[in-house]
Parts: sequence; structure tokens; C-alpha cells
Amino acid sequence: MANTVEPNGCDPGARPAPTPDASEPMSRHRRTFLATAPAVAVGGCVAPKVDPAVTDDRDSATDRDGGGRTETTIGFAGDTMVGRELNQQYGRSDVDPATIWGDLRPRLESLDGVCCNLECCLSTRGEPAPGRTYHFRGDPEWAVPALSAGNVQFASLANNHAMDFGPVSLTDTRDVLTDAGIDVAGAGETPAAARAPATFSVGDVDVAVVSFADRYVGYAATDDRPGIAHIDPDPSNAETQRVVGDAIERATATDPDLLVASVHLGPNWVERPSGQLIAFDHWLVDRGVDLVHGHSAHVVQGIERYGDGVVLHDTGDFVDDFGIKDDLGNNRSYLFEVTLEDGALQEIRLVPIEIDDGVSRASEEAAAWLRETMRARSVLFETTYERDGDGLVVQL
Repeated sequence: MANTVEPNGCDPGARPAPTPDASEPMSRHRRTFLATAPAVAVGGCVAPKVDPAVTDDRDSATDRDGGGRTETTIGFAGDTMVGRELNQQYGRSDVDPATIWGDLRPRLESLDGVCCNLECCLSTRGEPAPGRTYHFRGDPEWAVPALSAGNVQFASLANNHAMDFGPVSLTDTRDVLTDAGIDVAGAGETPAAARAPATFSVGDVDVAVVSFADRYVGYAATDDRPGIAHIDPDPSNAETQRVVGDAIERATATDPDLLVASVHLGPNWVERPSGQLIAFDHWLVDRGVDLVHGHSAHVVQGIERYGDGVVLHDTGDFVDDFGIKDDLGNNRSYLFEVTLEDGALQEIRLVPIEIDDGVSRASEEAAAWLRETMRARSVLFETTYERDGDGLVVQL
């Protein structure tokens, strides 16, 4: 979502903010919020003491124990915007695109793979879509190598920035990602193609992902134009039931170990999901989804165990140039590391991160704020978190 409140965006009344420790100072990475950034632009944290179980020098995220069991760990990240001002910072010939990940890169490399929402198009073609306040576009020459360096193996394209520079920018995005071996879902040449699941393997796990967004309807795929998989996230809506239900059935037919719904739903800058979005996420799990990978709000929301599945209600931001919005702490987020044992969900580790154009491991102060904030935002779901070094862990 854009770094401002668009007409169909934020609901300020839905934002009961958690209270950080009074003794904790504001992060030294605080930046001016880029509310006046151009519509079209191209281009030393303190390391806390960490539990050895979550250090970056573990041999692999896929291990075998004496009993022959296998573990696979997949990172799920939020909105990933590798465009606009970042083109100028990381698109220079004298800059390694991999440096966008800072000291988080070893952690990303230790995982079997990373899944994210790509909150921009990757193209050098097209014209800005009319009637839009913000346009996000990354130059694929540096942005694709950056994503690969971050171990990204899947990117959802169902969001409100995938076609910021027209249909050609969307098709370019799909092409450059798939050519780099990064699987995609949520956008295509036709509605059927946009709704098609992505199927791929991460470690020893066969994954299927369906991807949908509730905005922006002007980017929806039609029979005459490429676009995104757009839906109304209302579980009682007959068309939604048909469209999403069919996509889940297609994904289930591939017999995946892990069925994911990567969904870009709800307004910006909201700390808790609405009752309707919670109901829709529950409906997804009831239809067979194992993990709901939510994104759109730009802030992390709670984790919920529901039925036989898990809902990451919003995974916040991963990397961007958005700056800080009010006191929401949108520059503080988590990398959600989901571990499966023999294909079954076992635990989720929340690794704290900070965004300052690039991304880095969170400072001690930011990590403490994130722990308190995530617990506060999960009260409704009665989720129990255990302290795990500078982060948290949820046993499943």
C-alpha cells in the first residue's frame, strides 16, 4: 500500500495504539515521513544478546536428526518496495544491490527460502497510472539481483502497486522475476491466470500459494487486459466464495505440504484487523489453507492459531523508503520464520528488524518495543509468545 492515506485507505478510528515502555527512547533511525515525496521517482544497530538457537551461523535451516526427521524453515515477510528513491541508492554501478539487506542478509541466507509481497512493479517501461497519488517502480537491473540476494523465492503480485506504470509494467515484472527463478502469483494476462496458484518447493516442502488483493479495483485483470487477482474479502460474498474457492481447489489438487494464501487486504496504518477480515481469514483456513500470509497495513498485526491453520494477520513492511507514519512504528517489523517438521507446522520465530531505506537487525530498544507491541496486538487472539533472544517464538 502507499505511504499515505488514499481515499480508500486508513480508518483512523480503528487504531488503539499499544503503549511502549516509557523508559525506551525513540529509535535513532527515526526519519521524516515522506508525505511529500514525488509521485514518480527512480532512483549501526546495537546487537542484542541472542539465544544460540536463533543465531545466524546455524548450519542450515534444513536439518536431519537421528530419527530421520526433516525441518524446513521459510521466511514470510511483508511489503517489499524496491523502487522509487531506492533506485538512486542501490541502482548505482558502484553499489552492490545485496547491501539493501544489511546485517540481516546472513539470516535470510540461512533460511530455505523467503516469501514476500512485492509492493511495486519492476520495469523501465510504461507511463504512470492516472488518478494515483503514488507510483512505485524499481529498476529490475538491480532490484531482481537484490531480491535473489535476499533469498526471495516467491513474491505475491496481488496489490495496489503492481500496475503503477500500466499493464506493460506488470508483464515485465512477471517476466523478470520468473526468469530469475522467483515464483509469483496474484497477477496475470487474464483473470484465470491471475488467480492461478504458484507451486514450488522450498527445502523438503512442496508449497502452493494463492494470492488476492481487495484493492485497487482499477488494477483487476479482465478478459481484455492483464491485471491482479482482485476480490471483495467478504466470506458471505458468493462471487468471492466462487473465485477464491476455485483457486484453493486448484492449489489443493497439487497435493502441497503447505497451502498458503498470500493476501493484500485492508487499509493502511491499522494495528488490528477488522472483524470482516478476521472472518475472511478464518474462512480461508476452513477451506483448507494452512497459513494465511497477510500484508497491506504497513504495520505488524497479531498471529492467530485458528482451526488447523495459522493466520499472520499482517506481516508489516520488509524494506521500503516510506519513512515513519505518526507513532505507528512502521519502520519496525518482523521476519516471520515458519518451521515445518516433516511438512507439518511446528513453530514461528519472529526476528525483529528495522527499516531505514535498507533493512537491518533491530536495535535492542526497537526489539523490546516490537515484543511488547506484538503481544498487545495479539491479545484478541489469545496467542502465547515465548521470549526467544531478541525476538519471540510461537509453538504450533
